[in-house]
Amino acid sequence: MTKTITTSVCIIGSGPAGLLLSQLLANEEIDTILLDRKDRAYIEGRIRAGVLEQGTVTALEEAGAADRLHREGLPHEGFELAFDGERHRIDLTGLTGKTVTVYGQTEMTKDLFEKRMQQGQRFFFNVDDVKPSDLKSDRPRVHFTHEGQHVTVECDYIAGCDGFHGVSRQAIPADVLRTYERVYPFGWLGILVEKPPVSHELIYANHDRGFALASMRSNTRSRYYIQCDASDDVADWSDDRFWEEFATRLGPDAAASLQTGPSFEKSIAPLRSFVAEPMRYGNLFLAGDSAHIVPPTGAKGLNLAVADVRLLHRALALHYRHGKDDLIDAYSETVLRRVWKVERFSWQLSTLMHQFPENSDFEKRMQRAEFDYLRSSEAASRAIAENYVGLPLD
Repeated sequence: MTKTITTSVCIIGSGPAGLLLSQLLANEEIDTILLDRKDRAYIEGRIRAGVLEQGTVTALEEAGAADRLHREGLPHEGFELAFDGERHRIDLTGLTGKTVTVYGQTEMTKDLFEKRMQQGQRFFFNVDDVKPSDLKSDRPRVHFTHEGQHVTVECDYIAGCDGFHGVSRQAIPADVLRTYERVYPFGWLGILVEKPPVSHELIYANHDRGFALASMRSNTRSRYYIQCDASDDVADWSDDRFWEEFATRLGPDAAASLQTGPSFEKSIAPLRSFVAEPMRYGNLFLAGDSAHIVPPTGAKGLNLAVADVRLLHRALALHYRHGKDDLIDAYSETVLRRVWKVERFSWQLSTLMHQFPENSDFEKRMQRAEFDYLRSSEAASRAIAENYVGLPLD
């Protein structure tokens, strides 16, 4: 027997994008249901990004979920690029008047969960066999199994916030959906360590042996990465091996301040650029990783998802408040214009800062020339800064 429930917007995926959309819509008194194939503890425990654009901070303020962020987040006015140990600072505040904030995606997710739970949000965790249907009708449906029972959600709209491997994008017919992808020939080996960061700002480093990134989650917890082969096994990377390689790539000046210690999380992430078009089909909307992936260089993945959600919230709020569908009809086109600009920046920074196995000596010289140009040109540095702090929403 099937249980049928109704709502205005059914949100597939309870990560930060889905949670934020639910909270923003709740502020407009628009009812939502959230479902996820995992449980809350699993979702909160995922280690992800940690650099928030100013627009992302604004979105959390609008959602009423920014109190802890303002207490614990670390505002950053710049970051550094390094090439074979030579460093160039990008002065974000001086060049754009804006900052970014270091605050882990895990913490942002916890804050949003707490807010939604306090307000009585309807959740379905650990669901199976999720299937959106009737997408071009006035009452689309989402079917799933929960605790052995078949459930159908009838709604006005479906928001697919269920990530790259989710079902939402797959619900768009193959003759409608177009995808674009660049898979990079390397991964990022990342560790978390309970040590103060090597620098008070992030350092992105290009070295003959590969890329490295010095980041942090707090003043006492550091997040460090190095480029590795995509086929590497994390078990082959001892802490000692990581620290030796990381210090070499960072350069002697920066590494002089490095405090090492045992890692408590270690993983390898593949890198890809991916875009799906369109981001709307009937009354199904895609947002976040379900529609696009960027390499982590430049910290754009979470921020891009938040921008999608902010635009989708505006579109749905205009519909429910005033019966106008102008923003709904323009959603896919509007969002994709910004998506491709962010993809370009992430691709550009990844191309500059990584060692590609297929690169010739000429291409390596071009990387160096680009870095030298950035050091000598305020306009070039400003272009990097404008993209790093976040492009306009639309």
